[in-house]
Amino acid sequence: MSFLAESLSRVKPSATIAVTNKARELKAAGRDVIGLGAGEPDFDTPANIKEAAIKAINEGKTKYTAVDGIPELKAAICAKFKRENGLDYKPNQITVGTGGKQVLYNALMATLNPGDEVLIPTPYWVSYPDMVLLAGGTPTFVEATLESNFKVTAEALDKAITPKTKWFIFNSPSNPSGAAYSHDELKALTDVLVKHPHVWVMTDDMYEHLVYDDFKFATPAEVEPKLYDRTLTVNGVSKAYCMTGWRIGYAAGPAELIKAMAVIQSQSTSNPSSIAQYAAVEALNGPQDFIPANNKVFKERRDLVVSMLNQAKGLKCPTPEGAFYVYPSCAGLIGKKTPAGKVIASDDDFVSELLEAEGVAVVQGSAFGLGPNFRISYATATKDLEEACIRIQRFCASLI
Repeated sequence: MSFLAESLSRVKPSATIAVTNKARELKAAGRDVIGLGAGEPDFDTPANIKEAAIKAINEGKTKYTAVDGIPELKAAICAKFKRENGLDYKPNQITVGTGGKQVLYNALMATLNPGDEVLIPTPYWVSYPDMVLLAGGTPTFVEATLESNFKVTAEALDKAITPKTKWFIFNSPSNPSGAAYSHDELKALTDVLVKHPHVWVMTDDMYEHLVYDDFKFATPAEVEPKLYDRTLTVNGVSKAYCMTGWRIGYAAGPAELIKAMAVIQSQSTSNPSSIAQYAAVEALNGPQDFIPANNKVFKERRDLVVSMLNQAKGLKCPTPEGAFYVYPSCAGLIGKKTPAGKVIASDDDFVSELLEAEGVAVVQGSAFGLGPNFRISYATATKDLEEACIRIQRFCASLI
């Protein structure tokens, strides 16, 4: 009999972390590897945010805090939701966790019973289904195809909801596709959700500020006020504020749910880092002008990568509205062979052979529930992206 818990057999390690680790190992062994697996900006945390953390240390703000966030940060989050999303929340409707991942996990742990279903669009962020399984629920899926620019249609959503559906997890802009829903596209989905009062909405807005081409971000509770009382709006400082390692995520929702999530957190990690919380206060309240400056660079990188991938034999890459990922299809290369005779039977094969032949690390579409595709993060140096795309073009041209 295995010493390990049976629940562990239902989940798998994060594929994106695995790819990043593999690239690091190969680099350490002397291989020339360009890693495009990590979902984090290559920009440094802005100086004013770092200075706020140093100030907090020097002022002795290094003790335990309230389990789910200091009052100053909860106030800053309330102000952010009012200012940017037109949403009114009180501090008892706010929770702060060690990254957005913990916030999502706490919500699922606090609400799921055996038999409860959680509806997740594919392609999905790798952690959603496994968090649902760890929390004792059942992940179900609704497909968002290349033809629909990786966006779920209202018809598909309506058809996928069952009497057992407890949550609908919604992520826009999306990891892994970068697809972002316009106000009208979102309204079509919220109209469906209004018809199903037993379904709660967990919206992951982590990439809210990373949008391009004059795209206007919207979130479900803002678009449809009728959903306010059954929506958990999740966000964080990791992506837009270049604070991935600081580990601060947050959410707003009904007070009863927020209180239940705090109970879970009190018996797992307790409070997030006090110092990171004070840095997050400055992030939300301080200057925001670096965000459009960073986005200008991200947009240039997106346009470069989309253009170069669409010039590669057998690849098709739509232009995403947000985040810092592209999700090209490699369907045109399935069945082809490498010069050594290895058949590319799946996106897993494509990814592993690309890494072996050209030293470019990307993440296979099977990890995100929809293939044959692969994910590239363009949150890395432009010269590395250009070189990686040249290598991808060369690899695709070598397949016969």
